[in-house]
Amino acid sequence: MNSVGKPIVRADGRTKVTGEARYSYEIQMPGALYGVLVTSPIARGRIVAFDTGAAERERGIVAVLTPKNAMRLPGKPQGEPPDRVVQVLQDDRIHFSNQPVAVVLADTLERATHAALLVRVQAEAERHAVQLEDDLDHAFPHDVLAGGRKQEPDSKHGDLAHGLRAADARVEQAYELPPETHNPMEPHATVAAWSAPDRVTIYDSSQWVFAVRNKLASAFAIPKENIRVLTKFVGGGFGCKGSPWSHVIIAALAAKQVGRPVKLVLTRPQMFGPVGGRPQIRQAVTVAAKKDGQLTALRHESTSSTSQFDVFVEPAALQARHLYACPNIETRHRIVRLDIGTPTFMRAPGESSGSFALESALDELAHELSVDPLALRLRNHAETDPTEGKPFSSKSLRQCYEEGARRFGWEKRPPRPHSQTQSGQLLGMGMATASYPANFSPANALARLLPDGTAEVQSGTIDLGTGTYTVMAQVAADALGLAYEKVRFDLGDSEMPEAPISAGSMTAASVGSAVLLTCDALRERLIQMAVADASSPLHGLPAEEVRVEDGTLSARGRSESYADVVRRAGGKPVEARSKAAPTEERKKYTNLAFGAQFATVLVDPDLGSVRVARMVGVFAPGRVLNARTARSQLMGGMVWGIGMALHEHSVYDRKLGRIMTRDLSDYHVATNADVGVVEPYFIDEPGDKGNPAGVKGVGELGLCGAAAAIANAVFNATGKRIRKLPITPDKLL
Repeated sequence: MNSVGKPIVRADGRTKVTGEARYSYEIQMPGALYGVLVTSPIARGRIVAFDTGAAERERGIVAVLTPKNAMRLPGKPQGEPPDRVVQVLQDDRIHFSNQPVAVVLADTLERATHAALLVRVQAEAERHAVQLEDDLDHAFPHDVLAGGRKQEPDSKHGDLAHGLRAADARVEQAYELPPETHNPMEPHATVAAWSAPDRVTIYDSSQWVFAVRNKLASAFAIPKENIRVLTKFVGGGFGCKGSPWSHVIIAALAAKQVGRPVKLVLTRPQMFGPVGGRPQIRQAVTVAAKKDGQLTALRHESTSSTSQFDVFVEPAALQARHLYACPNIETRHRIVRLDIGTPTFMRAPGESSGSFALESALDELAHELSVDPLALRLRNHAETDPTEGKPFSSKSLRQCYEEGARRFGWEKRPPRPHSQTQSGQLLGMGMATASYPANFSPANALARLLPDGTAEVQSGTIDLGTGTYTVMAQVAADALGLAYEKVRFDLGDSEMPEAPISAGSMTAASVGSAVLLTCDALRERLIQMAVADASSPLHGLPAEEVRVEDGTLSARGRSESYADVVRRAGGKPVEARSKAAPTEERKKYTNLAFGAQFATVLVDPDLGSVRVARMVGVFAPGRVLNARTARSQLMGGMVWGIGMALHEHSVYDRKLGRIMTRDLSDYHVATNADVGVVEPYFIDEPGDKGNPAGVKGVGELGLCGAAAAIANAVFNATGKRIRKLPITPDKLL
């Protein structure tokens, strides 16, 4: 293992910073038209009429497609969950504000944008509800989709009532998170070009090219093999690009109808509503314990919003089933239908939102018991899964707590809230546990050894900016016994071996395992070719004795290169394909990644403004494939935690049903000035049993617990407990 773990610079880094990388919308197509969406002005109702005359009279306008004149789709534009139900100009119903209701096609983007502003939509509005409190009485349970499998919405372990009676202290509180909206730098974008009535090529900013392919095949009733989807670079996704939304089918529909390629990109305001987001979430948490801090009861209930026409459940209470040693645990999930666009996966769905409530409640319990918050968590550290009784595939959480406390200086935490200042600011320290599922889904890969001794490896996965191009080449290089520089990994094409969605922190584990198994198989095939070839110096030797280093096979003082083996076999590339998938062995374990978050905040006592001065996180994500990219991913999650705790909030106008925060001047995310010192560290766990690569993934783990650590630090600084995010000055004054 010469490459895995090293902080190798990203393979796509220079391409991106020099502008050579071509993102989906930048793909040039001869004769392409530019599409711009027109969206609904109301939250619920029916379209009565369109006035498109002014738009159609503008120079360069080719078509204005509405439900009145758009082609009828021959198939169904949605599949099984988690595929989203979409609106693609097929009827006159309006389900949410900002729903796509028309598309303008022109010879330039500027002309299409101008003409779209001239389209008038006449609609009949109906009574709408856009906030949880508007319809809480109609909350209902629904299966939770997490980790690629359905789970029951409710769980019971032990006797909660008995645990509450046995307790010396109890905290019972409600916590709320607002709706949040993904804002990757690259908005959603699709380029569609038909080469025949039943054959189309799609360039899409996507986290899953196979989902796009399948959705288009279903909508247009054509074979999957006739659809090619490519995504070579993505300028951020974070979950919103995990499902093909309305604009993808509208782009393909428009291209087919007018007989020319169509390029369609969402404006920043159109990112709010039609392409998902984190739902509004209310959580009720009850924690009870003995005087020594031993938990006796834990109840975690979550209610989140979904749309009227689809289902998305934020699995916020799932982690309460596995995180702490407690004999009596209950969890519950409920959803409320509202007149909004369907929410979707947003970085660490469930765990990031649920950890804010659970970890805040534990902090409140520690205060009630006058116990150190870290000591309380160590007291309730679970050696095995508390509800299922399974061992963990690996767990280094104690080391994360101890290393994090040491690096952070936890012993300096003010013992009493509102008791320490620094340069006139109130100083506080807080901490929280991080936990995220170590997901693993079936994945395929192809490896090819070329005549010059270099290797090509492929899988139809996506690099979201996380370093997939790089880490997969590292895994392949070590498995093949080649230098990293002699391996090229390619991805982002639906004609490559199928891979799962690049989400849920599963790509490194799933595709990494497929690449490992495939390259192992290719190496063994090349060894067998050598020992079976009478012309080889290794002929007749036992295959198990042959070792490969830097592309050279050797045993008992004899050696030859990969290139020699391939040349003697006819000079054609030698291939291997393989699939990695969860086994029965994996089911014996609870597969989770863990970490510990620590935060220092400074709060202005007069203005109520909060600044996160320092964050320290120590994480245990299984085997670390690349120290540089892993650190970057963890840091990104921690920075997101600052935004989640202090800034992010999609605001709905209750009367109009519209999202009022519709651009980056109103929807605030953490930027450079908001971020102090952020220090991510990790504990390498090379022996994890969850998948062949031994990887757990880090993309979302860094966000889990971050907002809670900051909120707990704010309490330590001010003595005020904020249970509704974001923590804005008005809540502290």
